[in-house]
Parts: sequence; structure tokens; C-alpha cells
Amino acid sequence: MVRIGILGATGYTGLELLKLLLRHPEAEITVLTTRQDERPHLADVHPQLAGRLDLRLENLSPRDVAKKADCVFCCLPHGAAARATPELLDGGARVIDFSADYRLNDAATFKHWYHEEHPDPARLGRVVYGLPEWFRDDIRKAQLVANPGCYPTSAILPLAPFLAQGLIDTDDIIVDSKSGVSGAGRTPKLAFHYPECNESIMAYGVGTHRHTPEICQVLGRIAGRDPQVIFTPHLVPMDRGILSVIYTRPIKKLDQEAALDVLRQRYYHEPFVRVVEHLPATKHTAHTNFCDITARIVQGRLLLISVEDNLVKGASGAAVQNFNVMHGFAETTALL
Repeated sequence: MVRIGILGATGYTGLELLKLLLRHPEAEITVLTTRQDERPHLADVHPQLAGRLDLRLENLSPRDVAKKADCVFCCLPHGAAARATPELLDGGARVIDFSADYRLNDAATFKHWYHEEHPDPARLGRVVYGLPEWFRDDIRKAQLVANPGCYPTSAILPLAPFLAQGLIDTDDIIVDSKSGVSGAGRTPKLAFHYPECNESIMAYGVGTHRHTPEICQVLGRIAGRDPQVIFTPHLVPMDRGILSVIYTRPIKKLDQEAALDVLRQRYYHEPFVRVVEHLPATKHTAHTNFCDITARIVQGRLLLISVEDNLVKGASGAAVQNFNVMHGFAETTALL
């Protein structure tokens, strides 16, 4: 059994992670933390888990958490995660970080997009990016894994096979994404208050969304050159799910069947990527770790469409998938 700690277990991703780990035969949840001084019982924070786990959330130092856990899932906000992670690693724990703190390769890029100095800059550029479909061998050996962002997963998985083969123009990529309200987290904010977002849809972070450099960095690594990506997210009035429609320009002749074959050949052995012929919807992947992808040719452009659950494949499910790879368990354990 691998002893598990969760830093910041009070949010939506923490809840989703707990639900997955409670059915994992090789995981024992031993420590949960909160930044509050009170010691609430897990059932008071997440009533859905009443009777499932008799633990209280504690305000512990990362070093104390590392004494009680072999692997720590860090669900803290950016900045806070990178302040906690060095102590966790020094304490001997392996770490899967949910924040953006270790996804980017340099401190200057982080400061530009997150508007603060990075707390652990020396580690940047050396942390494994936790997308098993592309970086599985690196994840197996890693002490620290940067769990991908939800939007980047929905963009990278469809685009990567075409960029790896040089089939599309790297300077002409548009990613148009829609996400449910849970992507904003559990902390109340005006824009996500029910009367504000119900019966409404809005774009946000136009040209400024923090997932843009992550998408570009990973795709650039796969393509061998930096792509130009316009990424525009939208908030839609549903609990969970992401739909991304990606517009690209082929530089080699492709029809729809050939485009689908590119995806099929790359993901044939991947348990959580489903290449489908129909137009996928967010309900097709809700509460699962699947990402469904399809392709269409429209007026000479290649359109890629992907859907995923932002809390599962976009966050906690991906983290458990990484956990399985890191510890040599079957990758689908607790996820199917």
C-alpha cells in the first residue's frame, strides 16, 4: 500500500481525487490538510464521503505531511504549491502537483502570466509534464510530476499527433474551448454566482489566459518548433466538462478518414483516449477519465473536436493516472 497525502483537500479536485483513491486497492489515504486552523472532519467538508474515511483535515507543515505519506497530491493554488513542494521532496515523498507552478519551463514566463515571482525557480524546466499519453517513460521515474491543466489536455491530445508528423501549419492554430463552472474552483466569485452565469455564456481571458503558454510549450516540444496558438476559453452554465473545437490548416493533403486515422494510429493503445466518428458531447465523458476526439475537414481546414471532464481527465483522474504510472500499477486502476 502506498500512503497518500492530499494538500488542500477541500476543493472540487480534492473531492474528485478522494473518490478515486478510495476505490484504489493500492492506496491508503493517511493525511489530509487544510490551511484553516480548525480540524474539520472529512464528512463535514465533503458530505458525499460520509462513512467512507474517518480522517480530520489538519493544518500541517509539508515536512510533517511527508512523514505520513509516500506520495502527496498537492491541490494548492499556484505559488503556494511551489512553496510546499521542496519540503515534501526533501522529506522523501513523491509529489503530483495540480497547480501551474511546475508546468512552465522558466521563471520569466511564469512571472509574465501569473504576475508573481516563482518560489522555486531552480526546479523549472526539469519537472516532468504529467501527460502519460506522450511522456509516460519520464513519469515512471519522476519524483515530481506537474499535472496538466484541464484546457491544455483538451488541446494537446488532439493536436499533438498532427504536429508530430508535420501535417498542420504551426503558425495557424485556433483553440476555442467551453468549460463548466466547476473549473473556477469552489471559492465563491461573483462571475460564477448562479444569477450571473445561469442562462448565459461568456468568453474570458481573451488573449491573456494562463493556459496559453502551457499549450504552446508542450506542443512546441512535440512539433520541434514554437507554434502560434490563439486560445479563447468560454464559461458555460453547466457543472463540469470541456468542449474544445480546434481550427488548423493542413500543409499536406488530408481527408476526414485520413485525419481520423492519424488519431487512431497514435492513440490505439491508449486506454483513456477514444477516437470517435460522431461529434462528441461533454456528457459522453462526464465523471470519466476519457478524452473523446474526432476530426472534420471543412473548407480546406482540419477541425479537431475534443471533450473531457475537467475534474477527472482534466485534473484528478489524470493525477491518479500519473500515480499509477509512477508506482508501476496498471494505468487504469481506480479509473475504469
